[in-house]
Amino acid sequence: MHRFPLRTASLAGASLIALTGAAAAEDYAAPLIGSYISRAQMPNPYAHIPAQCYIETAGGTQNPCQVCHTDGLANRRFGNNAPQGGASPFIGDLTAEYAFAALRHPFQPNGSINPWENTLFPEKLRAAVAAAGHDPAAWDMETWIRQDNWSAAVARRPGDARAWDSGARDDPFRLFPALAPADLPADEDGFVRSDREEGAFFNDGRGWITGWRSVNFVPHGIFTPLTGSVSGIYIRLPERFMKDDAGNFDLATYAANLDLVAAAVSDHLPADAPATYRGAATDIPVQPGLYPQGTEFAHPLHYVDTAADGSDGAPGRFPGARADRVKEIRYMYKVRRFDPEYAGPEIKEESAPAYANRKEGWIDNGAGWILAGWIEDADGSLRVQTASELVQCVGCHSGHEPQRETGGHATFQSGVGVTIDSTWALPRRLPGASGWGENTAMGYRAPEAEGSIGRSSWPDPINRAMQTGEFAHFLEHVVGVSLYGDMPASVEAFLAATIRTDNGYSADWPALVTDTAESYVGAQRLRAALLKELTAKGDHLDADGNLAGELLYPPHSAALAAARGYRMVVATQRYDFGKDVFPETPVTFRYFREDATAFAHQDGTPYTVGEIVIDRPIDEDRTSLTWGVGIAPTEITDSPDYQPILDYLSANE
Repeated sequence: MHRFPLRTASLAGASLIALTGAAAAEDYAAPLIGSYISRAQMPNPYAHIPAQCYIETAGGTQNPCQVCHTDGLANRRFGNNAPQGGASPFIGDLTAEYAFAALRHPFQPNGSINPWENTLFPEKLRAAVAAAGHDPAAWDMETWIRQDNWSAAVARRPGDARAWDSGARDDPFRLFPALAPADLPADEDGFVRSDREEGAFFNDGRGWITGWRSVNFVPHGIFTPLTGSVSGIYIRLPERFMKDDAGNFDLATYAANLDLVAAAVSDHLPADAPATYRGAATDIPVQPGLYPQGTEFAHPLHYVDTAADGSDGAPGRFPGARADRVKEIRYMYKVRRFDPEYAGPEIKEESAPAYANRKEGWIDNGAGWILAGWIEDADGSLRVQTASELVQCVGCHSGHEPQRETGGHATFQSGVGVTIDSTWALPRRLPGASGWGENTAMGYRAPEAEGSIGRSSWPDPINRAMQTGEFAHFLEHVVGVSLYGDMPASVEAFLAATIRTDNGYSADWPALVTDTAESYVGAQRLRAALLKELTAKGDHLDADGNLAGELLYPPHSAALAAARGYRMVVATQRYDFGKDVFPETPVTFRYFREDATAFAHQDGTPYTVGEIVIDRPIDEDRTSLTWGVGIAPTEITDSPDYQPILDYLSANE
C-alpha cells in the first residue's frame, strides 16, 4: 500500500469538516487511504471504455459517438472536461477513430480487442449460468424485481447518517449513502423527510429534513426504461448550505442554494444571480458548471417495473417504472475544488493506475470526486464493488483536473466530454418545480391494457446547442434508441406501423438486410433519412404532443426478459465482462464494411460480411508514441458538437 500524504490529509480533512455538528471528530478519525492499483492486472483492463464504444457505425450513418465525445463544453471552460472532438492535440478526435488505449503493450492485450464478452457473446454467458446450476426460465422475475434489497444494505452503514463518511476503517459500507428507502419517496417538493429525528438535521414542520433532495431529470440515451434500467438521483449539500445568515437551519435558504447549484451546472444562471451562495455559505462562490466542495450524490439504479408509476395501487414505492429492487447503489462525494482558469494542459490520464480502496469500495476519479458503489451479489443482496468494477464508473463520471505529481503517480482519470463536473443528471433537470421530485422517467404512466406500452407526460425538451428536440436529435443521429444503435422489437413495430408511404413518407420503414455490406449500409442510410422525416412530421410525439411511449418504455414482457438477462450476470458475478445483455449479438457489433474503409483482424485475417467484430487494427510502429493504440476509422466524417444543455418548450417553463 502506498500512503499518499497530501491526498490522505485532503480526504481526512474533508471528512472532519463534513462531520461538524454531527459527531465528535475523534469518533470518526480514520482517514480515507487507498492504494495505487494497476489496471493492467484487472479482469478487464479497459473497463473505462463502455461496450457501446465498440459498435460499428454503418458507414458513419449511426453516430452515437457525438453524444459523449465533443469539444463544446471544454472550449468554453464549462465544467471540467477535456475536448474530445478534435480540439486537443493530446486527445484527438474520439468520434473519428477507434483510438482505444493499450496498457503495457505488448505484454497485455490492447484495448482494440473487445473485452465485453457478456454483451458480445451472450451464448457464453448462458453457458456460464448453466454451469453454475441455474435455470433462468424458472426464475420468477416479477417477484424478484419487486423485492427490496436496499433497506438491508443501508442498515449496515455505520456512524451518523448526517456524515458523508462514517470513518469506519475497512468497513465495506463506510461510504454507503445515508439515504434510507424507508424515507422514500421524497415529498412533492423533492425534499426527503423522515419521521425520525435520528440522522436528520432539523424539522421544518412537515418532517425531519435529511438534507437529501430528489431530482427529476431527462434521461440520457443509455438510461431510459427501454434500455433495462432507470435511475433515482438525490443530492445533498453540506450543513452550512442549510443555514441562514444567523446560523439557524432554514429550509428556504437551503432550497435557494440548491436552486443556485442547479442553475450553475445546467447553464441557467440568470444575469442577476448572486456571486456567492446564501446564508452561512456566503463565502462559497457560485461557479458556472461546477458543484461546491462537499456535494453528495446518491444514485440508486433500479430494475424496470412497467406497473410502477407512483399511482395509488401501483406496486412498490417509486414512480418512473422504478422497481423496488436496485441493481446498484452509486455514490459520489466532491472532495476537491476545481478552477477552470488554472486547468493546465487538457489531457486524460487513462494510463495511470487507479487510486482506490478495495475493502471500502471507493475510487478517486482523478477529477475531484470520490466514487463508491454497491452491486448485487449472486443472491441479490448488495455488496461493495471491486476496484475493477468501479473503473467502469470512472469511464463516464470523470473529467480533467491538473494532476499533482506525488508518490510518483498521476491519478487515473477518463470520462466523456459531455458530463458537467463529472455528472449528468442535475444538468438535465426538468425546469422549475418539476425538476425537484422523484425521477418519473419523463412522466411515466403505466399502460391501461395488458400488452400495451406506457405513456409519457412530457414533450421533447430542446437541446440548446442543436436547437432541436433532444430525443429527435438522438433518433436522427444514432439511428437507434440507445448508444448501441439498436431498435428493440417493440420500437421496430412502432416505426414500421408509422413510417409508411400511405402516411406520407418517402418509403416504408425498411428491414435490415445483412447479406452484403452494401445492402446493410444502404438500409441504415434509408432508416436515418426516414427518421428525419419522422421527427419533421412530429410523429415521434403522441397525440398530446408528448414523447411517444414506444421510444422510451418497454412492454411488460420485454422488461422482464431484460431483467432475466441481467440476472444471469448477477448469478455468475461476471460484471467485469458486461452488464448489458441481449438475446443475441446486436447487429451493430457485426462487420459490414465497404471496400473504402475495410479492415482486417489484428492477425491480418480478413473479416467476412456479418462476422462479429472482436478486434480492430492498431498502430504497429514500434517507434510511434501511439504504438498499440487503435487506428481504425469509425467512418464518421461529420459530427455535431453535441452538448447536454437543455432548454424547454414554453408550455413547461
